Amino acid sequence: MHVKDCVKVAVRVRPFNKREKDAGSRCIVSMVSSSITIQDPRDSQSRRSFSFDYAYWSHSGFVQDGRGLYVPEEPGGRYADQNSVFKDLGEGILENALQGYNATLLAYGQTGSGKSYSMVGYGPNKGLVPKLSERLFQDIKGNLQTRQCQVFFSMLEIYNEQVLDLLVRGPRSSGGLRVREEQQRGFYVEGLRTVPCESAAQVDQLMEQGTRTRTTAATHMNANSSRSHMLIILQLKQIFSKENITKQSTVNLVDLAGSERQRLSGSEADRLKEGTAINLSLTTLGNVISSLADVAAGRRGVHIPYRDSVLTKLLQSALGGNSRTVVIATLSPADICYEESLSTLRYAERAKRIQNRAVVNESPTERLERRMMQMHPYILNINEDAQLSGVVKLFIEEGEWVIGLCDGSPTSIPIKGLGIQERHAVFRNERRRVTLTPLPGSKVIINGKAVFESTELRHLDRLILGSNCTYLFTGYPSERGVEDWRRYDYDYFQSELAAAEGISLSESTTGSSQTDPSLLAVFYDYIKLMPMTAEANQMSQELRKGVEFKLEIKNLALSDSKGHDLEKEIVVRVTATELKQVWVWSKAKFVNRKFLMEEVYQQHLLEKTKIDAGLTADVLPRDKDPFWDPVEPLLLGTAHLWLHSLAFRIPLEEHVEVMGSEGTDEGIIQAELVPCTSSGFPLGEDDILIDPSELLGQRLDFQLVLKQCWGLRWIREEHSRGDPARVRRIKKPGAFRLFDCRQSLFTPAVWHNVNPLLTHRVHITSLHTSQRLLHYLQSSALVLELWALQEGCTELDSGLQGVKMTTDGVIIIEEESTVFYHSMTSVRGELQRLRRHRPSEDSDLLGLRLFLDEQSRLLKDFSEHLELSVSTLKQDVAAIVRRKRERSGIWS
Repeated sequence: MHVKDCVKVAVRVRPFNKREKDAGSRCIVSMVSSSITIQDPRDSQSRRSFSFDYAYWSHSGFVQDGRGLYVPEEPGGRYADQNSVFKDLGEGILENALQGYNATLLAYGQTGSGKSYSMVGYGPNKGLVPKLSERLFQDIKGNLQTRQCQVFFSMLEIYNEQVLDLLVRGPRSSGGLRVREEQQRGFYVEGLRTVPCESAAQVDQLMEQGTRTRTTAATHMNANSSRSHMLIILQLKQIFSKENITKQSTVNLVDLAGSERQRLSGSEADRLKEGTAINLSLTTLGNVISSLADVAAGRRGVHIPYRDSVLTKLLQSALGGNSRTVVIATLSPADICYEESLSTLRYAERAKRIQNRAVVNESPTERLERRMMQMHPYILNINEDAQLSGVVKLFIEEGEWVIGLCDGSPTSIPIKGLGIQERHAVFRNERRRVTLTPLPGSKVIINGKAVFESTELRHLDRLILGSNCTYLFTGYPSERGVEDWRRYDYDYFQSELAAAEGISLSESTTGSSQTDPSLLAVFYDYIKLMPMTAEANQMSQELRKGVEFKLEIKNLALSDSKGHDLEKEIVVRVTATELKQVWVWSKAKFVNRKFLMEEVYQQHLLEKTKIDAGLTADVLPRDKDPFWDPVEPLLLGTAHLWLHSLAFRIPLEEHVEVMGSEGTDEGIIQAELVPCTSSGFPLGEDDILIDPSELLGQRLDFQLVLKQCWGLRWIREEHSRGDPARVRRIKKPGAFRLFDCRQSLFTPAVWHNVNPLLTHRVHITSLHTSQRLLHYLQSSALVLELWALQEGCTELDSGLQGVKMTTDGVIIIEEESTVFYHSMTSVRGELQRLRRHRPSEDSDLLGLRLFLDEQSRLLKDFSEHLELSVSTLKQDVAAIVRRKRERSGIWS
């Protein structure tokens, strides 16, 4: 009998993590009953509310009891612990399975939002899967007289459209397992291992084994927990002898990959395409959910794209088919995660409209691990996903052990990963002392520093082998104290590496212990990208791409006209080592390209197998190679030419330093600012002003003269490389942007020369000098940019299109009639926002606090803009009166 049943949807809000706390994040999510509201941190008026079957507040209001369990700090408090979630969701899934229905639990959300915690749990805080297993076997044991039960366990992973069996150890077939289809069974995985289970402890052991296999695969670049899907399948067969009935049900427990949004902007238009390739299965899952929601709304003839990805094939019965399904969406309440959290809520809202039609002990191996832990030192894995850390333990018994790809020798410790050599390093355990010796050509880092000779290991030393295989050394039991190894997480390893490169979060010179949140964000971006650049470099080396990747911290103050120390950002400098071509990629572009590089690397391994078999390998065209880009102009650095002298009509000649984004000295530019007449003739000493306010309402003319560049580092380094043929094809254009110009203006390019003559002169005027322009001249600088045209680049346009000019070709930088108008338009907009700004009728205390904070900010902005507008008006009126008196000869 078919039962029409809507998908049940739950949302769970987790606590702030360490990064969000360090960044001073604020909570933008509120919850009332089963409704959840999220506020746009950039606009207090922009709020979205959603209603779900269940809503769990796990953000605050909890304590850790003596057993290590997180529980509400007060009886009856709003905090939702693991038991609360299981009572609502887990018990329903179990009951459905016992009744003979198929049941599915899907966990969805961005990486780090708490999916794994809700599904698997951590320590004593067990998640839905282990609790479900415990209750299942309790029920089986309590009803042995009425029925016979069999439970079978499977565990698989989907990465890059490949299915991997996590219960199979050793080498796997290339391309993963095949997904087949039968009329009765639907889609299934051919050859997937299914293990009969007799206890919850056995299920826990198999889960740990599968997680260990998943971790090992992750180190070999086949999967990263945040970029792959994990499926646990429990098959339950119940035989009721008295009734002569057999019920079979399948429980799918799915931990989906991280749902990070792909952003699209300007020069990074290829990121959307790259992100789609990386996250095909999640994209298809979203399409399936949307189509099923349309069907539930009554639309006819809707195509459900189940076949577009492996994930949706295997979940066909869970989505719109023969299953009772629950979706738990997890999200962060931090303002810095607003876009991802909103996307998760929208996804969950669509899912709740879907309608399904449902029909009705410890192993000897585990003991041997434990015994060896009490006898020998070992290294344990540290993974970016905390849930996967510590599941792989490699024991170092007495004697000499070679660690590396080698697998076959009785004295070898086999590991896999990028940059791991056949014989990578040697562990020696003699007289209860353990040393590690790198072998030639291998990369070994201990506590953040590269080592090249035998080093004695201490308890809790941090090891990085190859590009990014991270392990924590655990000494003999006598060396182990009460210190918890979990504090040495993945970020700790990367922070040590960053500190070795001079990048750390040291306290400011003022002695304050508070770190600037913007610096924190940059630091965490840096340590997140460090292992990725190491892996990208290793892949480039193995694939012989001839490309090097290097992280750089870009100081945005270098492009600010006031020279303020603005926020910094991470970029990746990409260098073609042979051609000496350079690109600068944004963080987001590099991250997405990195995943495409992994696909190319995996394809390379397959092609290598073809070659070994005597077959012809495919060659990837350069224009489709993620390691390369079309050659583009390169911004070398900027210089500041301060404009203060123009306010007094005093000429200025300066030799200004051009600084690169990392503070490198790129060269010197000789520049002049020459006050002049409207015809371009230089002014004399008699025209110098004592009071700059005399310029108000007057015409101001000056010329910018770029005379020469000196000691250009880029050209100097090309000379040192000894390739004059390539050097001759390098040009050096300069660029600048002044006041309200919307685009940079470029000088003509100059052919290769370490000290090129520019002789570029441009005449600039303000027809009616305003207070705003005068303030700009007194407090700002002209930012000069130095660009390099690499071989194959197109010429940079002068940028004069769209620039206002007089009939004589003089650039106009401000028109009097627009100053006060634009200022008052801004004030009017602020006033309208204040009038519309009201708290929501169902706002809780948190919502009212957010409203008051936003109201204070809006009032401050309105006051400042109004004061500036009035000041501008006074100055303009004074200038008009002064001009009329000058014309009439009347002076008071």
